[in-house]
Amino acid sequence: MILAERLGMEIVSVDAMQVYRGMDVGTAKPTPADRARVPHHMIDVAEPEEAYSVARFQREGRASLSDIAGRRGRALVVGGSGLHLRALVDPLEFPPTDEEVRARLEALPPSEARHRLLLVDPEAGELVDLDNPRRVVRALEIHELTGSTPAARFATVGAEAVRERRPLLPVTILGIDPGHRLGRRVESRFQAMLQAGLVEEVRALTSRLGPTAAQAVGYRQLVGVVQGEVTLDDGVARALSATRALAKRQRTFFRRDHRVEWLEWDDDPSVVAASAVRRLEEAGWSS
Repeated sequence: MILAERLGMEIVSVDAMQVYRGMDVGTAKPTPADRARVPHHMIDVAEPEEAYSVARFQREGRASLSDIAGRRGRALVVGGSGLHLRALVDPLEFPPTDEEVRARLEALPPSEARHRLLLVDPEAGELVDLDNPRRVVRALEIHELTGSTPAARFATVGAEAVRERRPLLPVTILGIDPGHRLGRRVESRFQAMLQAGLVEEVRALTSRLGPTAAQAVGYRQLVGVVQGEVTLDDGVARALSATRALAKRQRTFFRRDHRVEWLEWDDDPSVVAASAVRRLEEAGWSS
């Protein structure tokens, strides 16, 4: 919020779960007051029943970026989902899917699926984990729907750009990491969510959570609580463990991206924001 207001930018969320209406407390969604102060995009764009794919996020998110650029504005992309960030700024492509085709392929014995994949692409073993049935089936599904093999997709110019992390748009990526403070911050943040009514929010949404929303960290663990399958203490412990694991995966993902410039942490958000403003001004985002 400090950056957006100081630099006159509009916020585009790359949080995988803030797209869902009603999932407010558990996703730490910006408040109505925040959204009145600074324009936000990619928030509350789907119902929790919907299976909101990354491919759909890419289409709608890029449309938001185009809209902002068309008004001569600038976007501040914010969030922790590395895949959703890359879907916006990098030339990631998401091949089509077909439930009937996938179901038919999933019915194959794993050995038969591997054999079929190697028949159409002898090099597939170097690009696809043949011991992972889900990945093998996905490769076969893409081939059946598009005619493209893993080797052919790997050799495209776009795939090379993705591997080398060459963005489609000018981008400066800043990262913040509280380091050893992370565990304590996760716990205090989740306790604040509980006090703000997270259990009640989960109870109201449980019957409406579709296949994607149901995987949201915090919600997934508390569904058992509201259904009487586990105690609140057990559900909270599971949610905290899952949140720490998610943060660890996010940290690993972003540390692998050479484009991310890590800012020195400070418990005072205004100090971190001032550092970020200086870096963005150096990169030319203030003009």
